[in-house]
Amino acid sequence: MKLTRSHLSYLVQEFNEKHLLPQASIDHYSVSYYPTLHFLTMKSGLFCNYENNNASTRGAIEDQVALVKHAESLGFEEAWVTEHHFSDFYINPSILVLMAHLAGVTSTIRLGSAAVLLAFHDPIRVAEDIATLDNLCNGRLAFGIAKGGPFPEQKKHFALSDSESRAKMLEGMAFIHQLLYETEVTFKGQYYQCDRLTIYPKVLQKQIPAYVASSDNSAIEFSAQHSFGLMGGPPFSMDQLKSNIAKYRAINSSGSENYLLARFFFVAQTYDEAVREAMPFVRKFSVKMKENAGKMQNTAMSQHIKPLNNNKSCFDEDYLIENSIIGDVATCRDKIKRFQDELNLGTLALKPSSFNHEKNLESLTRYSQEVRSYV
Repeated sequence: MKLTRSHLSYLVQEFNEKHLLPQASIDHYSVSYYPTLHFLTMKSGLFCNYENNNASTRGAIEDQVALVKHAESLGFEEAWVTEHHFSDFYINPSILVLMAHLAGVTSTIRLGSAAVLLAFHDPIRVAEDIATLDNLCNGRLAFGIAKGGPFPEQKKHFALSDSESRAKMLEGMAFIHQLLYETEVTFKGQYYQCDRLTIYPKVLQKQIPAYVASSDNSAIEFSAQHSFGLMGGPPFSMDQLKSNIAKYRAINSSGSENYLLARFFFVAQTYDEAVREAMPFVRKFSVKMKENAGKMQNTAMSQHIKPLNNNKSCFDEDYLIENSIIGDVATCRDKIKRFQDELNLGTLALKPSSFNHEKNLESLTRYSQEVRSYV
């Protein structure tokens, strides 16, 4: 988001009053003097699924890389890579390998994991890979984790129950956090242990931004206690998102500005054109997620995919279109403004939702030129 001069002046005035500094115009002090201003502006991010739309793994990788490079050229601040397993549509099981590749073809955009499915991995190896990757990308790394989502095949083949995957995720993150920043680590958990372990290399950043993707109370509490940011996925309703943030802020009022929201996205000249272009992707997502939800109705995951009011599902096509940022320029501006007002977003990660690569590039350009600077 670009700050107008009047908006920036207001923020400078607020900062001066809070910290008892002499009143001055924005020309008197360098903007870099105000450390809080960075956190008061919403960053634009790209949500990267590495979708294999044309049955070509190489082509899918090339298309996703092209989107990231285009987003970087437009001034996007962040790109977030997802992790999926056992899918011929999402070809991103090796999330940190893909991020290492992106580190080599970009120079300014921050690269984040959205998210490492931590229960499926050895946390010691993840810590080593994260530290290496932070150096590879010259300190541009952000580290997000999740437990696996409503994908029954993943739980089946990694031999994990839903409750166990959550417990392993949280314990694994606590373990990794110690390994990244401490030496001679001794850890005695239920699932992971070590005795006087120091990993190398050490991270480049003083503190890598860390996030947890979850609506679970225990995960939100864990995130708040450690000042980790929260992540919200594309299907999460506004009520669910607001509830998650309220629970977080009840424990930690200072870390909730690091909220990352991912949303399906497409902006076109007209609303109908945007919906028409995005609907094939939305429909495919809806069908697959409803199939997964049906298989998991008897698991703990069902609390997060239960029907909404009037027995509607968060995976219904109409619901997804309404809760996504899909439409003409005015519609997309209004939707983003609502998310900003309601959630005080740190980052909005956009998932271009056309099956046409060139259309996605055009949509990102239109966002940069006609949407971003107005919200």
